[in-house]
Amino acid sequence: MPGERVISGKTRLYGIVGDPILQVAAPESFNPYFAEKDIDAVMLAVHVRPGDVRAAMDGFAAIANLDGLIITIPHKFAFADMMDEIGPHASRVGAVNAIRQKPDGTWIGDMFDGVGFVEGLRAQSIDPRGKSYLIYGAGGAGTAIGGALLDDRPSRISFFDPVPGKADGLCATLRAAAPAIPIDAVDAEADPGDYDLIVNSTPLGLQEDDPLPFDPDRLRPSNIVAEVVMKPPVTPILIAAEKRGCRIHPGRHMLQGQFFPFLRFFGF
Repeated sequence: MPGERVISGKTRLYGIVGDPILQVAAPESFNPYFAEKDIDAVMLAVHVRPGDVRAAMDGFAAIANLDGLIITIPHKFAFADMMDEIGPHASRVGAVNAIRQKPDGTWIGDMFDGVGFVEGLRAQSIDPRGKSYLIYGAGGAGTAIGGALLDDRPSRISFFDPVPGKADGLCATLRAAAPAIPIDAVDAEADPGDYDLIVNSTPLGLQEDDPLPFDPDRLRPSNIVAEVVMKPPVTPILIAAEKRGCRIHPGRHMLQGQFFPFLRFFGF
C-alpha cells in the first residue's frame, strides 16, 4: 500500500522495557517521528519481569541491530546496576531510564525522567522555581524528579513512600547534593494541601482498581497536581484533583519533555 512502512533487515530496533508494558506511550511518539523523518527504525514494547532482568540484559547485548532502550517501571535501578558507565543525570540519582551499547561493547545509561518532568512543567507555563513539592513515591521516577528539581531551588521537597526507609534514603542522597534545600521524608498523614505542587510518581492509577495515592479531599484549589502515569491519559487522582478546583498536569507532559533528550542520547 502507498505510504506503508516496511520493516526489513535494515531496520534498526529500539525498545521500551518494563513490567507491565500495556501502559507505555513511547512507541506512539517515536514511531510516528521515525516515519515522518524517514528513519528506518521501529520502537517496540518489551515485557521483562523483574526476575528476568539479568537474562534480558545478556540478550540485549547480543542483538546487533538494537540501538537503544528506554527503561520504565520497575527496572530503573536494576539496569543502572548493570551499566559500565552512567551519565550525569543518572549519577545523581542511581537510576537510568535510557541505555545504549557503545561501539566497544560497553553499556551507558542515563536518566531523563526528571529533565522531562521539569521541561514538561515549563512547556505548560508552570514555573518550577521556588515551589514546595510533595512527591508520592521514592522509586526511579520520583528519585529523578527530585534530583532535577534541585536545580530550580525549591522551597521544600517532601517524599512519601510506603516502603519503610525508602524515602529517608532518597532524602539523604538529595540533601548531600543540595544541603541548603529543605528535603524531608513524611508519613501518610502529610497534608498535600500544604504544598504548591503534588506529584504522583507511583504506578497507582495504571489499573482500574488501584487505590488513590493520597486523599484528594485534602487538596485546595491553589494546588497543582502532577502525574507520571501516561495511560490512562487522565488518571483517577487527576480527575479527583480537578473536581477540587486544582490545576492538573498529566503524565504525557513528562514524556514530551524528554523526547528530544532521548533522541540525542540515542545519537539522532
